[in-house]
Amino acid sequence: MSLQSATMPFPAQLKTRLQIDPVLTAVATTLLLGGLVILASASVSISDNAIGNPFYYVERQAAAAVIGVIAAFLCLFVPMHVWQKLGPLMLLVGLALLVVVLIPGVGHTVNGSTRWMRIGFMNVQVSEPARLCLLIFVAGHLVRRSKSVREGFPGFMRPMLLVSLACALLLAEPDFGAAIVLLATALAMLFVAGARVRDFCLFFGVAVISMAALAVTSPYRLQRLTGFLDPWADPFDSGFQLTQSLIAIGRGQWFGVGLGDSVQKLFYLPEAHTDFVFAVFAEEFGLLGSFALIVLFAVLAWRIFQLGIRASRTERLFEAYLSIGIGTWLGLQAFINIGVNMGLLPTKGLTLPLISYGRSSLIVAMISIGLLLRIHHELATDARPANLRSKKKSGDRE
Repeated sequence: MSLQSATMPFPAQLKTRLQIDPVLTAVATTLLLGGLVILASASVSISDNAIGNPFYYVERQAAAAVIGVIAAFLCLFVPMHVWQKLGPLMLLVGLALLVVVLIPGVGHTVNGSTRWMRIGFMNVQVSEPARLCLLIFVAGHLVRRSKSVREGFPGFMRPMLLVSLACALLLAEPDFGAAIVLLATALAMLFVAGARVRDFCLFFGVAVISMAALAVTSPYRLQRLTGFLDPWADPFDSGFQLTQSLIAIGRGQWFGVGLGDSVQKLFYLPEAHTDFVFAVFAEEFGLLGSFALIVLFAVLAWRIFQLGIRASRTERLFEAYLSIGIGTWLGLQAFINIGVNMGLLPTKGLTLPLISYGRSSLIVAMISIGLLLRIHHELATDARPANLRSKKKSGDRE
């Protein structure tokens, strides 16, 4: 029996047949399960040396995967119009997380960055849930204020000022990579919402200049930039990570050295299980394996964007904007991480979605997949209350 109403009680929804996107589900599942295998190989030496348990990191990641799958499953039963109404609350939650982590004694500092906060049994990297909260708010705002966003610079700037505030808090941690991803994702959402090209270009130009100025005026960011431009000039200091990553990728050649046989993960390549897990994968599976992984991420992003296009055609603008935001975020973060590993981009400290070790990152990514599957279900069944189905696109409304 198909779901007839998104307002039926939760137990009744469990008895209905969910319409699941097979391609999105298959790709996300492949990346999730394959990521656990890759992580197990990349982290075995590090965790055995540091903890005495070779599977320490993969066990924790597997536990996070279970939590993420459960959270994604629960999202399947929450109608999208509920998330839309929660947009202002999501904004407050996202900004609150970014502020609280900066309070001395609350945030947890690692390698000079205060990005984590202890919640329950795990350290949460607050930029991950904050990003999703902000995307939900921006998607709802673009629906409520669609006319002003399209017709004037003040309307364009209202959501971007809030996003800029979030980026400033991220830079205070500091988390330069997360700020770039959030800003680029929000701009992509406004662009597809019909923001004027001149407004988009003006803000984009100012943002690029500001980010570049921050990069060259900060000593450690400047060191990363110079190390990226010529890593072999100082292969034992500023260029160490990148040179070791390039050696790992080069050793993989066409078919790789085989699963578990990477040499660079044996204490040569820093952050082999987080930021540079792709380099270990490339060493063990070679060029063909790396190409297959890139194709999987491309298919994931393509499928999410197709979902957004379908939602737009049926005037489900909140769902369309949120899909575009999530697709841009996951696709851009994967692109940046792989680009950093290959020496195409400066080091940003961003994980590879669904692959790298990072429990909060994995859980939030799985929640995002759950939201996308819910959107697909509603598109397949038109599971909206009758009053929402009758609404047509209009100008600004509260």
